[in-house]
Amino acid sequence: MSFVAWPALAEVRVGYVDTARLLEEAPQAREASQRLKEEFAPRESEITAIQNELKEMEERLNRDGAVMSETERKRLGLDILARKRELRRLQEDFREDINLRRNDAIGKLQELIKKAIEKVGSEGHYDLIFYDGIAYANPALDITDTVLQGLKKLDEQSGKK
Repeated sequence: MSFVAWPALAEVRVGYVDTARLLEEAPQAREASQRLKEEFAPRESEITAIQNELKEMEERLNRDGAVMSETERKRLGLDILARKRELRRLQEDFREDINLRRNDAIGKLQELIKKAIEKVGSEGHYDLIFYDGIAYANPALDITDTVLQGLKKLDEQSGKK
């Protein structure tokens, strides 16, 4: 019975799309990435400025701590702790916000990719187009062992040279 299915299978036009590559290389992906960089650049600069300020405050405490009064030292130490807390909060908010925006942009891009795949499938008269993981494939169509054998042969040949 399986021999009857093969002629029908030979007429099926099948394609595969590497969506991860599309998400990286599509011009829309590059544009979205650039927009995110521009949108979040001011906040990133603010975080960098606070990091630099903290570094200077800590250097001042290490450098001048011995000649400062105890009150000055404690005040500077408390200021450093407060700035560190503020920095952690800003960094966390930044990460959350940029991740939300990035996920939104990826969702929109995935929708564009889906439409583009559908268009190519329709115009190219494809019967099936696979992408990402495949939930099931007939074991008779699995050529993994054959590919693995070819890779082993290449490895053996390169080892002899």
